[in-house]
Parts: sequence; C-alpha cells; structure tokens
Amino acid sequence: MKPVIIGISGAYSGAGKTTIATLILQRLKGWGAIKYTKTEIYCSVTDDVAILSQEGKDTKRLLDSRAEKVLWVQSPSADLKEILPIAVDKLFDLEGIIVEGNSAVKVLKPHIVVFVSGDKKEFKEGAEKTLGMADIVIYDKEPPNETPERSKRFSWDSVEGCIDYVIGLVQKAQSASGG
Repeated sequence: MKPVIIGISGAYSGAGKTTIATLILQRLKGWGAIKYTKTEIYCSVTDDVAILSQEGKDTKRLLDSRAEKVLWVQSPSADLKEILPIAVDKLFDLEGIIVEGNSAVKVLKPHIVVFVSGDKKEFKEGAEKTLGMADIVIYDKEPPNETPERSKRFSWDSVEGCIDYVIGLVQKAQSASGG
C-alpha cells in the first residue's frame, strides 16, 4: 500500500506551515515528514538526527511532534522532480508522509493539499499555484480571494476543527487504498 501524502504549502515563509504539520503529526502514528528548502546549486537529502534536531530548525519541530522519520530535502527547484521521489522512497514503509514546501507540493501533487495563507495579503512567487491545488485553506482574518470554491476553509481560530477534517480525509484515503 502506498502511503498517503499530505502537502502543506503557504503564502509566504512564516505563514504557519510547520505549525500545521506538527499539529497533524501529533495525531497520526507511523507518519514521516519531508521539509523542503530551496537552494541555488546543490541537492541533498538529510536524515541525520544531529542535523535535524538543531534548535530553531523546523525539522526539530517535526521530530518533536512524534514524526516517525524526518527528511530535509535541499535542492534547486529544477532538480526537485529527481530528488523528491528519492526522499519519498525512503519513507515508503510509513503510513503517510507530510511534505512541507510549495515547490515540493507542486511536484508531488499530494493526496491532500493544505494551504496556509497567514495574515499578509501578498504571496511569495509560485504560492498562487499551490493555493489553486488546495483542498483546505487556513486563513487569519479572511481566505484569499483566489481560494478555489471546492476548498474547505478554516480560520486559525478553528484550527482544531481543521486538523479533525484532515484526519477524516486521511482515513478516507487509507480506506480507498485498502489500508
């Protein structure tokens, strides 16, 4: 059985992607996480716990949220189609995988896509595309104007309801795949 993949994207750095990933991981057993960071010239997939657990790193927060395994993928966007499948294969034995990062979400096309819009009006480059893919949009005061009609909307005030909804989608996806 293939693992369920949840993609978490956002309007800008600091919108709350890692916070949402940790809240979901706290509720799911046997799941892993992939944190993507764009680099200019090199590719790497790191599973070294000493590196991942450094204070102040998002990867530490993912580990602390009870993720079974965490990988940190660093790569230019142009190389993601080659390196992301390698990272996913390393976590293929798990129940599911959370992938954090807009470019990674665009490449993988996860089963479930969560978009975190935060409180700023402007989006970083490419964020509109992942918003268009979103099954769920989390917003501060109001959802972005470009939010697709089919997307379920949750304010930060109702984030626990959002996490419940994500868990329900995961259970449906697992049932559909025979898990």
